Amino acid sequence: MVSGVDSYIPRGIRNNNPGNIKKNDIQWEGLSDEQTDKTFFQFKSSKWGIRALAKILLTYRHKYGIKNIMSIITRYAPVEENDTEAYKNFVSQETNFGILKELDETIEDYLPVIKAIIKMENGVQPYNDETIIEGMVLAWKK
Repeated sequence: MVSGVDSYIPRGIRNNNPGNIKKNDIQWEGLSDEQTDKTFFQFKSSKWGIRALAKILLTYRHKYGIKNIMSIITRYAPVEENDTEAYKNFVSQETNFGILKELDETIEDYLPVIKAIIKMENGVQPYNDETIIEGMVLAWKK
């Protein structure tokens, strides 16, 4: 490997945490044994980071009744840390969903939202649909 090449890979992708989930007291399934990033979780592979992101979105739905892009992004990317308006508009544009469209609890509805969040968080969305769906299926399992 060429020295310094990793620094060009976005932090969320390097950490297998494409949603840039900040560290807290949750012991996510699939966490890396070593957590060297002081701010964000690191996962063993991207499917586990995607699973965690999908679990968060499902928790929003089931615990708080959050089912549309406006509400999801307002909670996920609060104004204290993000340009939430730009984030909501970006996700809406990327998904072709209106910000108030109620999402069905299906992989088909959440897949484009997760892809848009990954792209917004990292500047790129490098995963194929199969990889993202693999993580989502893990999240959808009860």
